[in-house]
Amino acid sequence: MEFRDLNLRERQVLGIIIQSYVVTAAPVGSRYIARNYNLGLSDATIRNVMAELENEGYISQPHTSAGRIPTDKGYRYYVDLIMTFQCLDDQEKKRIEENVGQISIDRKGTSSDVLLSAVKVLGTISRQLSVVLSPTLSNAIFEKLDMVLLSSTRMMVILSIQSLFVKTIVMELDLEVSRQTVDGVVDMLNQRLSGLTLAEIRRSITRRLSDCSCDIALKNLIVRSAGTLFDESPIFERLYISGTEYIVDQPEFKQPEKVRDLITMIEDKFSMAKLVENSGPSHMDITISIGKENCERQAEDLTIVSTPYYVGNMVGKLGILGPKRMDYEHAVRVLNYMADSLSATLSGVN
Repeated sequence: MEFRDLNLRERQVLGIIIQSYVVTAAPVGSRYIARNYNLGLSDATIRNVMAELENEGYISQPHTSAGRIPTDKGYRYYVDLIMTFQCLDDQEKKRIEENVGQISIDRKGTSSDVLLSAVKVLGTISRQLSVVLSPTLSNAIFEKLDMVLLSSTRMMVILSIQSLFVKTIVMELDLEVSRQTVDGVVDMLNQRLSGLTLAEIRRSITRRLSDCSCDIALKNLIVRSAGTLFDESPIFERLYISGTEYIVDQPEFKQPEKVRDLITMIEDKFSMAKLVENSGPSHMDITISIGKENCERQAEDLTIVSTPYYVGNMVGKLGILGPKRMDYEHAVRVLNYMADSLSATLSGVN
């Protein structure tokens, strides 16, 4: 989106309208600005500035005789060219650190425990709908595998991947195998595949197991199933959500049809996961998608603020979804801090 370079007065008035609207959810008038902000401008001058901003699409008038509210273009200009990214102040940092303390793992903990705690903390702090996507696993390092016989025809395969990540799959068997046979195959797989990435295993498993002397039938079953065993989990299984109660309580979603559309979107986990995953390139520190910039029609009234977090070579994403009338600075500060905390926790950094 291209912008004319607004002058100082226009930037000040646009910033005030957005900041006021974030707090009050009420249209902002020129008289309110003149009385409450020491800009050194008359009411008439502020009206003229607002008229120019409206003509260029940065603000709009929801109904006759009302004040003005920001448009998607106004929010975008504010985010890109006015808003400043600040560090946490001491009080805010203390509050977040107290909440982040809920993210704890013991020796039995897994990545799912950490991610579930993280998304709940993020929702509580941001007071918005919060989401966490677990990392994609193609670049993750395979550590070990185990197999548990559930019956004579079913087996559970448990993959341990770096940094607490575990993948579990139940396989149907067309052969009967003994525990001794399973143990032999497990030992062979761990010896030959440990330390490789899942992508490397998918590409080379046939060659790496070609000369092994373990049970041929079970080995061939593992090779045929490699695309499932060592592949990514479906995207909807990587999604963690919290804070629905906060977003439905916002004035923008008081109408029954708005709430219905919002809940329908949240319940569609595949679409929600894609919405967050596609909200911006993963190499960017913070991505902000406003209104119609979002890829789903149901999200046209929302802003998505997201950021990646890193666990070794793996990249996940966490985000905050809320009305376009969002406290952007606070959302960015919280996400940056939470991303660092989540990365450290999953990487085992104290």
